[in-house]
Amino acid sequence: MAMTIEQLNNASLADAMRALDGVYEHSPWIAQQALAQRPLRSLTHLKHAMSDCVRTASSDAQLKLIRAHPELAGKAMVSNTLTAESTNEQSKAGLTHCTPDEFERIQQLNADYNARFGFPFILAVRGPRGSGLTKQQIIDTFARRLTNHPDYERAEALRNIHRIAELRLNDKFGAEPTLGNDVWDWHESLAQHSDPGYAEQGQLTVTYLTDAHRACAENIRQRMLECGFDEVGIDAVGNVVGRYHASAPGLRSLLTGSHYDTVRNGGKYDGRLGIFVPMACVRELHRSGKRLSFGIEVVAFAEEEGQRYKATFLGSSALTGHFDFQWLDQKDANGIAMRAAMSHAGLKIEDIPRLKRDPSQYLGFVEVHIEQGPVLNELDLPLGVVTSINGSVRYLCEMTGMASHAGTTPMDRRRDAAAGVAELVLYLEERARIDGDSVGTVGMLNVPGGSINVVPGRCQFSLDLRAPNNAQRDALATDVLASLQRIAERRGLRCTVEESMRAAAAPSAPDWQHRWERAVNALGLPLHRMPSGAGHDAMKLHEIMPQAMLFVRGENAGISHNPLESTTNNDIQLAVDAFSHVLRQLA
Repeated sequence: MAMTIEQLNNASLADAMRALDGVYEHSPWIAQQALAQRPLRSLTHLKHAMSDCVRTASSDAQLKLIRAHPELAGKAMVSNTLTAESTNEQSKAGLTHCTPDEFERIQQLNADYNARFGFPFILAVRGPRGSGLTKQQIIDTFARRLTNHPDYERAEALRNIHRIAELRLNDKFGAEPTLGNDVWDWHESLAQHSDPGYAEQGQLTVTYLTDAHRACAENIRQRMLECGFDEVGIDAVGNVVGRYHASAPGLRSLLTGSHYDTVRNGGKYDGRLGIFVPMACVRELHRSGKRLSFGIEVVAFAEEEGQRYKATFLGSSALTGHFDFQWLDQKDANGIAMRAAMSHAGLKIEDIPRLKRDPSQYLGFVEVHIEQGPVLNELDLPLGVVTSINGSVRYLCEMTGMASHAGTTPMDRRRDAAAGVAELVLYLEERARIDGDSVGTVGMLNVPGGSINVVPGRCQFSLDLRAPNNAQRDALATDVLASLQRIAERRGLRCTVEESMRAAAAPSAPDWQHRWERAVNALGLPLHRMPSGAGHDAMKLHEIMPQAMLFVRGENAGISHNPLESTTNNDIQLAVDAFSHVLRQLA
C-alpha cells in the first residue's frame, strides 16, 4: 500500500527513515536531514527538501553520493549486488539483456568515463517520461556526456540522481503524474511534424506556414476539440484559438497561450508547453462539467521565432493590433512572399485587423514557458516566477580598417578591423557583468573575403543587448557604443552601426505575479523570482493588458533552441497544477 505524507510526518524517525530507504543510493543522511524539516507539506516539498540537502552539502559529500551509485551494466549488475531499486531500473531499461556488442560498448564507455571523471556515469534510465529510455538512447547519452567539462558533468550526475530519487519517491507514494504524462505525449505527437530537409534527419523545424506548420495547427485544433473547448478555429494569421466559455454570457476571459513554430533544429517544448498546459486544465474542467466565472481563451500563436521571414511575434502582434502589413512583402529564402504563403494557406489577409483584442474583455494574459536556461536546474527547483521580460536592443555593425599583408605589416602599423571587434567583445563581457543581470552577445562575426595571410580590413558583427528594464538596457547600450567609438578612433578604424530591433522590457503585473507565487507556494515549493532573458509572446500582450509568466525547469542544464531541450512529466504536472491553482484563485 502506498505511503502518504501524513503517515511520514507522524512516523517515528526510525520508521520514517526505513520508509525512505533506498531513495538516494546508500546515503541515509539525506533522508535524515530532510525529515528534520517535518511536517512536510506535500510530496513535492519532500522531493525538494531531499535535493536541497544534497545541493547544500559539501563537495566531498556530493562526490561520495555519486560514487555510491553503480555503473550501468557494470560489475555490480553482473555479480547481482545491485540494490533492489537499481536492479529494477537497469532491468526495465534492458541493461540486463544486452547483446555482446552493446555490453562491450557500455563497458568501454564505463572505463573511459571513470578515467576522465573519477566517478561512475549516472543516468536516470527511466527517462523524462518515467517509462524508460532505450538502450540506444542510453548509449548515445553516455557518449555525449563523456565530452562534458568535469564540473558540468558532476552537476549533471547530481541532477540525474535527483531524477532517480524522484521516480523512486513516486513509486513509494503511489504518485502518478497523469496529466504530466498526457502533456508530455502531446509534445511527442506534435513533434512528428517537421519541415523538409530536417524531418529526414530526425530534426525538429517548423517555420511559418510550411506544410509541417499547417499540420501542427491542425493537430492542435483537433486536440482542443478533444479537450472540450466550445469554439476552436484557425484565424487570419494562422493562430489556433480555442475558447472555453464562462458560466454565464458577457463575462470576461483569461487569455493564455504561446507559440508552436520552432527555430531550426530546435526543441519540442519552447512555446508549445504554454499551449498544452492550459489545454490540459480546460480538459479537466470539461470532464468535471465545471464552468468558471470567466472564460478561458488559449491561443497557439503561429509565429514568434522569425525563422522563415524577418517578422517576429507575428501571431501575437495581430492580437495587439500591431500587425505590420509591410511584412507581407517580405520574402523567404526561396523568394516566396509572406502574402503568397498566407494566400496558399487559405488565410484571409483582409480579416487580420479584426483579430485585435479588446482589453476590456479580458482579465489579463498568463504564459507558461520552459525556462530556456540553467538557473532552475542549478537550484533544483521545478518552477520559477518571472518578474520581468528583459528589454533588448540589437545592432548590425561593420568595422572597417585596411587590408594588408600579414607578413610585412608590422604590429604597430596595422588597422585590423577584426582585432578592434575582438577588443569590443571583451569589453562587452565585462560591462554586462557589472550589472549582474544584463547580458550582451556578439552572435554574428564575419570577415568578408578573409584570407589566412591578410590582415582583416573589414569585420561585420552583431550586438544583442538585454536587461530587466529599459533604463538599464539603454545605459548598457550607451556604454558599449561609446566604447566601440573609442576603440575605432584609437585603432584608426571606422564603424557603422544600424539598430535592427528594440523591444521594451515587460515587467510582470504585480497582482498576476502574486497569483503565480501563491500557486507555487501551495505546491510546497520555495519561491524563486527571476527575470526572463528571452523574449516571449507575453511581452507583446503586455502592450494592451496585464501579464505574468511561469517558468518550468528544463533538463540537460536547461538547454533550449537545441534538440536536447527537454523537461519531465513531473515538472509538467506541477505546471498544470500551478495553472489550475491560478484558475481557482480567479474563480
